Amino acid sequence: MGDRPLSIFQVSGRAMSAQLVRMNTTASNLANAGTVASSSQAAYRTMKPVFRTHFDDASGMSTVDVEQIVTAGPEPTKRYDPGNPMADKDGNVWESAVNETQELVDMLETARSYQNNVEVMQTAKQLIVDTLKLGR
Repeated sequence: MGDRPLSIFQVSGRAMSAQLVRMNTTASNLANAGTVASSSQAAYRTMKPVFRTHFDDASGMSTVDVEQIVTAGPEPTKRYDPGNPMADKDGNVWESAVNETQELVDMLETARSYQNNVEVMQTAKQLIVDTLKLGR
């Protein structure tokens, strides 16, 4: 990562940034659950971030970054609905295949992970303050 060792604040900060991306993709997935489109190609697909871990030799710590965002999960579901304004010439629409239960679980996991990193930063800050007080 560089010549200077990473601080715990950098490690936690990067993890929090990655979790924020995860939270945003999860929110987008939930917002698009049940949406329909006029073709399979136009239908919404579940998005997931792909994380990459980097090891820092100088500090001995690992950081995480979002490498990319990919589509995941099942293909959109074809449904016959000729009265729908989005229906194709054959009366079909394609509904997004977002698993709302899984997305809610992901959202809870993401919130917990984010909060854990906030607590790491608060603890590190308090340890620094307590160390400085020792020198008085």
